[in-house]
Amino acid sequence: MDVDACREAALTLLDAAARSSGALVKRLVDKGYDPVVADDVVMRLVDVHLIDDEDYARSVVRSCAGRMLGFRGTVMELKRKDVDDLLAQQVASEARDQGVFEDAAWQLGRKVAVKTEGLELQIRRRRFWGAGGRKGHDPETLRRVCHELFDKE
Repeated sequence: MDVDACREAALTLLDAAARSSGALVKRLVDKGYDPVVADDVVMRLVDVHLIDDEDYARSVVRSCAGRMLGFRGTVMELKRKDVDDLLAQQVASEARDQGVFEDAAWQLGRKVAVKTEGLELQIRRRRFWGAGGRKGHDPETLRRVCHELFDKE
């Protein structure tokens, strides 16, 4: 009975929002289900392909790129969503190799440039670096984007 109730709860949670297997187990345990039962139910859902952590991680990376997050910010978001550390690093590294975070840094830079137009150059740079740091971009990428967008004026 507990297994059936746990499975129903898991399916209801998945219907509401996509989740990693780790996040789903944690949520089920928080709802009062036995950790072993929750783990078994989630592993069964993985086996029947109702949960795919890699696909989920890739969708989180796309979402992070849309929010202009960098590599570090994206890995932190994946970990916050209980994606396995190794998978989080792997998926974020693939995105970095494809230039996803470089594009996000440029998008962020252009946005800051428009918002700070007319301000002193030093203030514009500081705001870009602050935003880039908060979003988890690496300093080398920020330096390149800053140079191209602000130093060539």
